[in-house]
Amino acid sequence: MAATGGGAKDKKSPTDSGGRSPSPSLSIPSELPSLPSDLPSVVPSLPSDLPTGLVPTGLQSLFPSLADDEVPYYMLRKGDCFDADDSLPGQAAKRRCTQPHDAEVVKVSEINGTYTTDTALKKAASALCKAALERKAADQAAGTVRDTVVQYPDTVGYRTGIDKVACSLSAGVGKGTHKLTRPLK
Repeated sequence: MAATGGGAKDKKSPTDSGGRSPSPSLSIPSELPSLPSDLPSVVPSLPSDLPTGLVPTGLQSLFPSLADDEVPYYMLRKGDCFDADDSLPGQAAKRRCTQPHDAEVVKVSEINGTYTTDTALKKAASALCKAALERKAADQAAGTVRDTVVQYPDTVGYRTGIDKVACSLSAGVGKGTHKLTRPLK
């Protein structure tokens, strides 16, 4: 049984007080403060002997590039179309699926487990992709798809937390003039 007190009618909530509820006041200064007059008028330049190549060569593909829609493969999503460049492993240049492109992502998955070699990672990534790539390839017109692309981290990337695997069908990356020209079915 719930207890009800007879004095509830005597208590007023802030909105029942009969007066106006308090509102915040805002005070805007009429003048902006002046800046000190001794500020330099020229920004100093950076020294020209700063080190270059702060990212080791082998790790460059782990970081996004802002040029030409280049992204690391692990930023691709299912349905993304892209061009691949053998000279930039781990990178993909995103393209519209209605324009000529090398490949389309069929599946993105995460690899789990303990892997100490690149070969073990490749084997696990290939196993993750196999069924999805076979199913999708079977739905395509003959001659459309000529290859598969399985992109996965190397052991250094995997140890840093990159666990994405991108499974793609291709018209033959870097193997001539064959390109996909529309989204896969």
